[in-house]
Amino acid sequence: MNRYRDHLPQLSDKWFITDGGLETTLVFQHGYDLPAFAAFDVLRRNGGDQVLENYFQPYIALAKKNRVGFILESPTWRASRDWGRQIGYDADALKTMNRRCVDLLSTIRRQQETDATPMVISGCIGPRSDGYTVTQKMTAEAAQRYHREQIDILSRTDADMISAFTLNYAEEAIGITRAARAKGMPVAIGFTLETDGRLPSGEPLGDAITGVDQATANGPAYYMINCAHPTHFEQALGVDAPWVARIRAVRANASAKSHAELDAVEELDDGDPSDLGKHYAKLQAVLPRLSVVGGCCGTDHRHVDAICRSVTLH
Repeated sequence: MNRYRDHLPQLSDKWFITDGGLETTLVFQHGYDLPAFAAFDVLRRNGGDQVLENYFQPYIALAKKNRVGFILESPTWRASRDWGRQIGYDADALKTMNRRCVDLLSTIRRQQETDATPMVISGCIGPRSDGYTVTQKMTAEAAQRYHREQIDILSRTDADMISAFTLNYAEEAIGITRAARAKGMPVAIGFTLETDGRLPSGEPLGDAITGVDQATANGPAYYMINCAHPTHFEQALGVDAPWVARIRAVRANASAKSHAELDAVEELDDGDPSDLGKHYAKLQAVLPRLSVVGGCCGTDHRHVDAICRSVTLH
């Protein structure tokens, strides 16, 4: 059963870390072919459960070493209707995969959680279309209809919350927030940003956060920035505005390359873990409510370790 749905501990003074770039780790470091970058597809292969469990172990070890919480993010970023159809999953198969992913995390939590390291299970969802480009812009109402299918499945599991990653325009975030709240699920909204600190839609980050809050009566539990390097958005955060305090999580890319450049690379750009950690220390100085740190594309446990050594976790 879910443990923290009614009281997310990362909303208190407790620090949490997360994992890094699951998909890029599986593809570039372990040689897995992930159709449509769908990490959940690993589960239909022999030993897939163990592959994912092994992936989380070094991050859990870091959380325990630093005596902080850990967010177990389900590998379901692509486990929604349109993406599932692209790679041969019908509605029933997607329902099974979403449940299997959370069940795996629930097993890990039962085995690994401690008083010093509480573990929140997050049901991860992604954008309906490409995360880097606004190719199929929906109204908030259409986004709510689309995403409520996966959110409904996740709400019937042990997931404590919903996390929406790599969103690139506000209307989809509004729809996801409404769908999650209708199912009694707290939700974290993650926006990705271009090198100019704006969403791929061109919206300033502050306008997007303020717009979602206004449309949903401050519906998200908090906001996250993911899938962008800190140098892309540091300049957008140095303002005295209420929306800055709504950002509690950062999961940055290892590479400072733009989204267009990353789409074109054939080898992993894992950047400099130590330098990334230093950028997180700068972010901590301008994000007064930052309490969740981890990585995104190109990062692994080395980067999260460097982040833990750079920021003040206690």
